[in-house]
Amino acid sequence: MTLETSLVWIGLGKLGLPMAARIANAGHDIVGHDLDPDRIDVARARQVAIAENPVQAVHDATAVLTSLPDDRSFEAALCGEGGLIAGMESGAILVDTSTVSPEASARVAIAAEARGIAYLRAPVSGNPVLAERGELTVLASGPRDAFERLRPALLAISKAQHYLGEAEQARYAKLSINLMIAVSAGMMAEAMALARRGGVDAGQMLDLLADSAVGSPMVKYKTPPLKAGDYTSTFSCRQMAKDLDLILDAARATDVPAPLAAQQREAYSALIASGDGEADFIATVRHAARLAGFRDADSPTGDGA
Repeated sequence: MTLETSLVWIGLGKLGLPMAARIANAGHDIVGHDLDPDRIDVARARQVAIAENPVQAVHDATAVLTSLPDDRSFEAALCGEGGLIAGMESGAILVDTSTVSPEASARVAIAAEARGIAYLRAPVSGNPVLAERGELTVLASGPRDAFERLRPALLAISKAQHYLGEAEQARYAKLSINLMIAVSAGMMAEAMALARRGGVDAGQMLDLLADSAVGSPMVKYKTPPLKAGDYTSTFSCRQMAKDLDLILDAARATDVPAPLAAQQREAYSALIASGDGEADFIATVRHAARLAGFRDADSPTGDGA
């Protein structure tokens, strides 16, 4: 099924580009744009049409989708002088897939409503590998009819689409999931260090974790790179620290105690300070091994102490 609409995708980063490419490959009419010329070149190489004039593109589009890195860029792109919302037609749909704070999202909602634009919050759970496969999970909130109208595009990028309500529910759900991922990364790191100190082979311990009751999808997909000592980022320590800041802010604003989130934020501060800011967030395992005194901390399957 194709959409009887023209789509514009703003933000062709690690997640944005594969999502835009999958929507295009599904036969939907979509063009993309990014401020980084290098990302535009990569998009063209992947046969994604580029909007040379994004202001004109969003004016003519019936739906604009965005994937942006943080609150500042999110609000600047949408609400700033010459922002996307000002250029969109009344009756159009704005769909944001970013991980941002509920507060920033609520401000964008006000700006969109003032222009008569339907605003669908649609953050995604997953990583670039899952984005390439179209196996992300969409967490959506906002106007139900906008969600239904955009479902064909969402089906192209995700294995599951969850509609959660009319307001900021999707933002809280995404932050809650990322809190569990961050804490799981910390637990996995300490468990690996303890098992190794007790004489358990690290590779065997990774297999055991993956096959045990705690073998979540995250544990399973991180097992192969950990065995290889590969900390190439799919989601970096710096990005996780940013999300933990959002989580802690949301927890304070809603009077929810979050001691585990606070502890993990300090752990990621230590990782960033030690030079691992751009390493994958599962570098917690390497960090715990270093703290435990393993000489071969960069290779979890080693046996040095």
